[in-house]
Amino acid sequence: MSGKDESVTSKNSLMGTKSGKKILKQALFKSKGYRQFSQYKEEYETNFPEFAKRFTNDMLRQIKDDSSPNTTQQKFGEEVGSTEIILDSSQIDPIKSKLEKFDVLNDRVLRILNSNFVKMTFPVFNALFDASTEYFQDDKDPKLREYVVEGHIIAIDLSEPMDRIVDRDEDLEYLDDYKLMNPYILKLARDKIAKGGDEVLKQFEIGFKDARDGQYLDTKLKQNPTSITEKELDESYKKYRSVMGTAGYNMALSRQPLGEIFQKGMGKASESVGCGNEIEDSIRDKAIKIPSWPLYYSLLENDVRKGFELTMEKSESYLNDARSALDSLPENFSHKPFLEFLFLTVGHYNEFWFKKLQKINIWSDLSSNLPK
Repeated sequence: MSGKDESVTSKNSLMGTKSGKKILKQALFKSKGYRQFSQYKEEYETNFPEFAKRFTNDMLRQIKDDSSPNTTQQKFGEEVGSTEIILDSSQIDPIKSKLEKFDVLNDRVLRILNSNFVKMTFPVFNALFDASTEYFQDDKDPKLREYVVEGHIIAIDLSEPMDRIVDRDEDLEYLDDYKLMNPYILKLARDKIAKGGDEVLKQFEIGFKDARDGQYLDTKLKQNPTSITEKELDESYKKYRSVMGTAGYNMALSRQPLGEIFQKGMGKASESVGCGNEIEDSIRDKAIKIPSWPLYYSLLENDVRKGFELTMEKSESYLNDARSALDSLPENFSHKPFLEFLFLTVGHYNEFWFKKLQKINIWSDLSSNLPK
């Protein structure tokens, strides 16, 4: 789910995939896409500690100032349509007291920020915002950039604790802490995103609702995994494409033509990464995630190997759709090489995990753990 394995980007790993070799070639010749990508990656790595500290301090202020945390929990549960991700009233005070310590809260923030979606999207959003500023000839506004980019990063990051609570596949000892944090994460995201204007906030709310619908369906499909349809699984993938697509749209401050192009490119790329995440999860758990494309195809074909091969084809289809969005970019668009390079990294990510799956040969485990 989180994709924390640093070996994905090692030189040996890059040498082992088709997309990785293209990345190394671009690095060797210092292509424009490679230079742009490196610039934004370096900016993210430099600024990340301050962002994490700011994130923690802003949330700490909210937690301390909240005189009705039980009401906050209940309202959040109603909004997302689930009581599974909120605390019982008797649990709130001791957990609130614990998280009112900066070091404790900062530890939890760093845990949920340790995900590939955050690592991959921070540089991307900065690049898209800059590209939009240049295209629309806006005055540079570093504070607006910070608000809009960080607001969407925080919103995306909300999916991490929520997924961990629902899936119960990592950080088990911190899940109750995450339950208390979730409403404050969402409020913080909204407050920052609102700085981009009414239309930007409106688009975020539409995307957030779509993502909640996808998450709800994802949870519902766990109850009867052998009867999942292709249409249902595609709908559940809204949890990826809605959040990322909306964020892409809003990096252009909801303006056309860039908004719709960014939305399609980011949405489809995130669905492709979702396939890679499901392969990685299967390696970690020695069981296929429910629901997922590997599960759907494995049951459809009655063959686990074939199921993962078809999942890779699905990931490539998503990525081709993302690339096709670039054809609609304005002529001489400054950041097109960046986006082309980005999509290469997505391809490598998926190819890396598929190759690793083939190498470790856990097909019998995956087959025996299929739901009956």
